[in-house]
Order: sequence, then C-alpha cells, then structure tokens
Amino acid sequence: MNLRLVYVVGPSGAGKDSLLAWLRERLPVSLPVHWGRRTITRPAHAGGEDHESVDEATFEATLQAGGFALYWEANGLKYGIRQEELVPLANRHWVMLNGSRAHLEACYARYPGLTVLHITADTHILRNRLRQRGRESVEAIEARLQRFVNLTVPADSKLIEVRNTTSLDLAGHRLLLELGRLPGWPANPSVLSPK
Repeated sequence: MNLRLVYVVGPSGAGKDSLLAWLRERLPVSLPVHWGRRTITRPAHAGGEDHESVDEATFEATLQAGGFALYWEANGLKYGIRQEELVPLANRHWVMLNGSRAHLEACYARYPGLTVLHITADTHILRNRLRQRGRESVEAIEARLQRFVNLTVPADSKLIEVRNTTSLDLAGHRLLLELGRLPGWPANPSVLSPK
C-alpha cells in the first residue's frame, strides 16, 4: 500500500496550482513531504507550476530509457513523473503529485492505496476562470468543460475533495484540515504558519 502518495487531480480552472502553492508556503520545510515535479513538453515560461520543460524528442528519449515512473498525454502536451520523484515513498516520506484524472487508474495500478485529492469548482466558475486565462477559444473551453465529470476512485483509496469556489484561504484551510485527518500525516494544522 502507498498511503503516503497524494495524487492531485481536478479540472482546468479549479486552481490546483494556486492551492498547492498556498499549501506549500504553509508547510514547514522540515516535514517529510516531497513535492513531485512534473516533466512537460511545455515552455517553462508558459505559466502555472514549476516544471521541467523538455521538447518532444527529449521526452520520448526519457520514456524509452525508462526514466518515467508515470506518464500521460493531455491537451496536446506530454507529462511525465521521473522515477526519482517517487523515491521518497521508500523512505516513508509523503509525496504530493499533480496528476491527471484520466491517468488515475494507471497510477493506482502501480501505487495502490494512494490518496486522491480532488480540487474542483462549479462549472460556471471554471468557465469564467478559463476565459480569463485567454489561452483557448470559447469552443475549446466548452469542449473541456464537457469532459468535467464526477470523479470515482478505487474503493480502498482515500478521497479528499476540496471545492475552490470562493477564497483561496478558505479552500486552503479546508485542505489542511482534510490532510490532517490522514493517518500518519506529519503536519499538525495548529502549528502551521506562513514562511
């Protein structure tokens, strides 16, 4: 069982990157929590999370060499999690991993017992946030929203759902509370404070 793997999913516009950044600022650096870094075929300056930016040829070479523990494609991009990003699990550390809903089943097959952190928001909020980003056409946004469905997780996985609909602080404190309920989670919410 890999109960210390927290696999983060949620639709575009839900604020996953913002909420994870909020959490990271508040967790003491001394905690045994590793923030898994993704390798993406997206420019480093494209915004969003801090990721390793590679071209498609580098991504494919890494994949063929067995360098990725997990990988998937979404929205015209390739995503990978390097093997070393999950090594801390063997040292009884927690790993926070920004994943993909479509890849959850494959991740679970390799890491059964993981915790799914589902960050979401109401459809009209997602639509407004995606339009404000200005990255996609109205048609592309609507097609993306059509793929927004309720999430189901394997029976022996823990599901935490956080609705990021009002303020980031409110969603963040709810997330802290829910993580604090996980068996063995190393952070006591009462001692957390911004760095």
